[in-house]
Amino acid sequence: MTMVWRSLGLVFVSVLLWQAVVVMTNIPAYFLPSPWLVYQALSANTVLLVREAGVTLTEMLLGFVLATVFGMGVAIVLAYWRGVRLSVLPILVFSQAIPTFAIAPLLILWLGYGLNSKIVITMLMLFFPVMTAFLDGLLVPRLELMAMAQVMTPSRWQILRHIQIPSALPKLATGLRVAAAGAPLAAIIGEWVGANRGLGYLLLEANARLQMDFVFAILFVVVSLALLVYYTVDTVLKRVIFWL
Repeated sequence: MTMVWRSLGLVFVSVLLWQAVVVMTNIPAYFLPSPWLVYQALSANTVLLVREAGVTLTEMLLGFVLATVFGMGVAIVLAYWRGVRLSVLPILVFSQAIPTFAIAPLLILWLGYGLNSKIVITMLMLFFPVMTAFLDGLLVPRLELMAMAQVMTPSRWQILRHIQIPSALPKLATGLRVAAAGAPLAAIIGEWVGANRGLGYLLLEANARLQMDFVFAILFVVVSLALLVYYTVDTVLKRVIFWL
């Protein structure tokens, strides 16, 4: 609770400094709007922001879930079959050097302007941190458990299921937290490439019209969604993987 109050206090001080800079410098609103103008933009567009935030949140959550399932599945396959890992892992690493913007238009073309393309883009951007974190944990299990298991001559699948996967869960949790923090950006990028709904679409429209107060209002909603998703994932992980 102390940390929450400290964070709120820091936000309050930052807003005061922001307001002071705007007042003292008399900077134009299209360069830096005051907190009061941002609040007015939030109030005047509440219904619109809530509606479009629902679209972006749906893309974030579905993309995150698919990235988690896909990332865990690929990590288990790579950990179980060493030959597959040696062949596929370099390709996956190489794929991360390809900018999302380079392939996003193709996904929009193939899947359309609806939710499907944004969900896939989000999944692709979140997949790698989940996969690499889980794979790292699978490949470095607890040595004392591995030593004890060798006495019982288990199969490779039994070692993976009963030792490697449970030991890798803390590393997986780290990857999921990273993915949760990046989910808003991934969804926004998908909407920037091509969309007619969502907060990313609103950002483009507001920027084109130089409505900086509305831009800051949208960013406030994006940050709020990011915090909501991150701390929800963090809370669930602490309950499921309680030894973290």
